[in-house]
Amino acid sequence: MKSVNKVLLTGATGFVGSRLLGLWLEEGRRSIVVGSRSDHADIGTCCQVFNLGGFGADTVWHDALAGVDCVVHLAGRAHVMSQESNALALFRESNTEATLNLARQAAAQGVQRFVFISSIGVNGALTTEQPFSETSVPSPHADYAVSKLEAETGLMQLSKTTEMEIVIIRPPLVYAAHAPGNFRRLLKLVHSGIPLPFGRVKNSRSMIALENLVDLISVCVDHPAAANQVFLASDGVNFSTAQIIDLLAKGMGRKVRLIPLPVGLLRVSSKLLGKPGLYTQLCGSLQIDSSKARQLLGWVPPVPAETAMIKAGQAFSNKVVGS
Repeated sequence: MKSVNKVLLTGATGFVGSRLLGLWLEEGRRSIVVGSRSDHADIGTCCQVFNLGGFGADTVWHDALAGVDCVVHLAGRAHVMSQESNALALFRESNTEATLNLARQAAAQGVQRFVFISSIGVNGALTTEQPFSETSVPSPHADYAVSKLEAETGLMQLSKTTEMEIVIIRPPLVYAAHAPGNFRRLLKLVHSGIPLPFGRVKNSRSMIALENLVDLISVCVDHPAAANQVFLASDGVNFSTAQIIDLLAKGMGRKVRLIPLPVGLLRVSSKLLGKPGLYTQLCGSLQIDSSKARQLLGWVPPVPAETAMIKAGQAFSNKVVGS
C-alpha cells in the first residue's frame, strides 16, 4: 500500500468523528476531506468539506473522492424512533446500502483502502464463558447490528473483486466525558451522589476510551497488515459496573454508595420500565479479546483504561461545575 496522503472522513461531526478529525488536524500529516450531510463552516476553515445533502444508495461521491487514498466511514444511523415499524429497513438504508454505495464508488476511483467502523453488536449483546474474538460466529441481536453485518459482508465481497483494501473495526461502548447514551446517563447518576443499586452486580465488560479508538483507527489507515482484516477493539481491560462507578466517582472527587439489590429485581424493573437494553449494559457481561490488533498491528492503547475512566469522570464533573 502506498502512503496515505489524502483521507475522506464521514461522520466528522459525531462523537468519534470529531475527535478523530481533531487528532488528524493536530498531527497535520495528511490532507483531509469531509463528506457531510450539510454545511459546516467551522470544519470548512480546517479542511475541504463536501455537502452531499444526505448519505444514501444514490449519493454521488465523485468530487469528494477525487485524489483520495483512504476512506474512513463513521457516518450511519444508530437509532430509530420507537414508533417506526420499519426499523430494519431504515438501518439498512443508512448503514448497509449507503456504505456499499460509497465503497463501490471509492473502488472505482482508485481509493486504496476503506476503513469501516462497525459495532461489536455484530457478534452479539452478551458473553457467557468465552469472550468475543474475530473468529466468533456473528450473532447480531438488534436491527442496527444486522445492518452493520450486512455492510461488512458486502465490503468483504467487494475486496475480492476490486483492488481496494477493506478494514473493519468493531468497537464496544466508547466512553468519554461527553459520551452520549447510557454512559452519559451513568455519569449523571454518579455525579448526583444518590445511592445506586449495583452492589450485587458481578459482570465484566470490555469498553474502549475515545482516545484509544481514534488511535486504532489512525493505525488502521496506514498499517500494511490491516488490509482486509476485521479487528475487535477494546482497552484490553474489563470492568464490572461497580468498578466503573468507583473510577468515575474517583475522577469526580465523590463517594458513591452501592446498594446490594438482587440482580433479578433489576432485570424485572428494567422490563417494567421498557428499557431491557439498559439492564443488559449495566448488569450483563460483554468481554472482548482484542489481542489481534496488538499482535498483528503492534497497537497498544495510548491511554490506560483506568486512567481514561477517571479522566472521564473528572472532565464531566468539571464541565457540570463550570456550566
